Amino acid sequence: MLGVAVTQTPSLKTQQMQVGGMDCTSCAMKIEGSLEKLAGVAEVSVVVATGRLTIAYDPQQVDETEIQKRVMDLGYTVEAERPKPSNSSGSHDSKSLHEDHDSKHHHADNRDHGHSHRDGGFDLEREGILVGLVIVLFILGSVFEKPLHDTPFSIGEYLVFVPAYLLSGWTVLTSAGRNILRGQVFDENFLMTIATLGAIAIHKLPEAVGVMLFFKVGELFQELAVSRSRRSISALLEIRPDSANLKTESGVQTVSPEVVKVGDIILVKPGEKVPLDGEILDGSAQVDTSALTGESVPRTFGLGETVLAGMINQTGVLTVRVAKLFGESSIARILDLVENASSKKAETEKFITKFARRYTPIVVIASLAVAILPPLFNLGTNAEWAYRALVLLVISCPCGLVISIPLGYFGGIGGAAKRGILVKGSTFLDTLADVKAVVFDKTGTLTQGVFNVSEIVTRNGFTETELLKLAAKAESNSNHPIAKSIREAYGQPIDESTITDYTEIAAHGIQATVEHRRVFAGNDRLMHRENIEHDTCDVEGTVVHLAVDQRYAGYIVIADQLKPDAVKAIQSLKKLGVERVVMLTGDSKDVAERMSLLLKLDEYRAELLPEDKVTAVEELLRQYAQKGKVVFVGDGINDAPVIARADVGIAMGGLGSDAAIETADIVLMTDAPSKVAEAIQVARKTHAIVLQNIVFALVVKAIFIVLGLFGLASMWEAVFADVGVALAAIFNATRVLK
Repeated sequence: MLGVAVTQTPSLKTQQMQVGGMDCTSCAMKIEGSLEKLAGVAEVSVVVATGRLTIAYDPQQVDETEIQKRVMDLGYTVEAERPKPSNSSGSHDSKSLHEDHDSKHHHADNRDHGHSHRDGGFDLEREGILVGLVIVLFILGSVFEKPLHDTPFSIGEYLVFVPAYLLSGWTVLTSAGRNILRGQVFDENFLMTIATLGAIAIHKLPEAVGVMLFFKVGELFQELAVSRSRRSISALLEIRPDSANLKTESGVQTVSPEVVKVGDIILVKPGEKVPLDGEILDGSAQVDTSALTGESVPRTFGLGETVLAGMINQTGVLTVRVAKLFGESSIARILDLVENASSKKAETEKFITKFARRYTPIVVIASLAVAILPPLFNLGTNAEWAYRALVLLVISCPCGLVISIPLGYFGGIGGAAKRGILVKGSTFLDTLADVKAVVFDKTGTLTQGVFNVSEIVTRNGFTETELLKLAAKAESNSNHPIAKSIREAYGQPIDESTITDYTEIAAHGIQATVEHRRVFAGNDRLMHRENIEHDTCDVEGTVVHLAVDQRYAGYIVIADQLKPDAVKAIQSLKKLGVERVVMLTGDSKDVAERMSLLLKLDEYRAELLPEDKVTAVEELLRQYAQKGKVVFVGDGINDAPVIARADVGIAMGGLGSDAAIETADIVLMTDAPSKVAEAIQVARKTHAIVLQNIVFALVVKAIFIVLGLFGLASMWEAVFADVGVALAAIFNATRVLK
């Protein structure tokens, strides 16, 4: 049995394991509750829809074998996960890779099969037939409900209702027995067992069978709902590429994407998934990007453009140079986020889990009090109050809440992923639903981040060619988009030996010695810092001033365009009731002001250092501490600190930096700012559905508990109240998947 280590600290180790045989959220609660009792276990999370167990523990107090044994003792399986194939030798053995790839698929099939069965299995078809048989027996039993002889009980009832009871309730009875032996007494199986055995004891056989029958029907619908969630996740996981066409000295070989190295050349044929992120060296094609971005319209990709793993080539043959290992690719990032997102539970979800664990024992004690105390005060007969206590037990079963709330959050995460919005945990959906202020970075977030030199203005005898050459050489070591645009405009090879003393001055620009001349290239603040007289520019775009040996040489205008949906993004946020939309940028005040007017922003702040952005967001966090949450949206490596500081950090996932994506709580695969409003909509819908389920379940149960205590609700009403609430909550939760 193997787990995949995710992180490791000096004291705690975090592992993931694949658990088979879980039917519902109650299964997850049992596993979590059991493992949390182990010494050394710090945190446990089980996701039913993916069968994924994530556990953080101290290896010195408990080991993996003991954890797996505890899970298996509960009646579940822990599936072995094979380690990833090694490529340390650097060679590509196509035969061994094919064998490994086939075995992985075989293993995946076994793992999926494990979801449907537990101890011989929860099979939907078999359970459906069983329910049908019990219904027939139940109808037949009603014929014999009146005594045939002078005996206190009907022989017909025993002959028909008892088999019907055992057929419908056998798994409940055996589960309750097993759990009691393991020290896990209070759960829904225990409640149903006590209630139905009590009903039989007071000669209410039809009610006992009815409770088990409707509980079984509830389980069927619950399994259907969970299966639907699994299918939605499976559909996302199907975007995982199966193979890569690797070009080698001996020809093209089909290999697993996991063994392809950075710099290798692969072919992507029409109809195939792009297996790894890379740059197109040859060819052009229409590419379906919907799996990553949620956008249905194919895009044309050509020479020099970057394609991402998971996209589907629809037309021509593409020759691609691999830029990232499979484990670091866009598709691997998505798969990891989707499979593990539910491990970061929302506070509501955590509360309901704790509530259910304490709620059931309280209900049992309350029911016992109802059965014993009133007769002591001559308020009724023992049989009368025993029946009311049994009604209370059935009504109080917490299944509706326990099932529907995690299902609602899981549906929200899955629904967002289909739209190209990757949410790293249900806790961020809750936070996002309460957003009152949204802060955007400018370059690459609201603008395309694709810069072009639009104007060159010279001063003091410098020529345009000379100015551009000096600027390109001064910016030769910078990765900033503005620097890249200047180098592209220069378009000639740069001799690095002519450049010395290169220094980046944060939020100001560049200082370097170029061909023995001291060059400053940067913004207005850099010129002021060096006390250099310069032009004051009022132009469309970003201005790069240049000074050579303390003499002003002129400026270059760099134009950047707003993203097509930037205006729509701000309008959508306003329609959603976001009080404040702010832009933070390191660019000049003139450029920021112009952008702010175009976008109709509430506020902008310009000429900021990375630490200034953090300060600005912290100021907003203080202002909105009691009002709501603050979101920051960015894409660059310098945005990582402020993304981490905001209540919710959102990163552009297509072209954003790895640092920003890793730090962010939510990743937008389309790089479209309008997706921020869409993410808020999904979060609010999910939150609303979860709250609806909580209020609905508690109100209905409270009403029927009162009716039951006053003798106005029978066991039949109790069954309909319990199962009806559970089914209504489940169906309501599945709405968020749409």
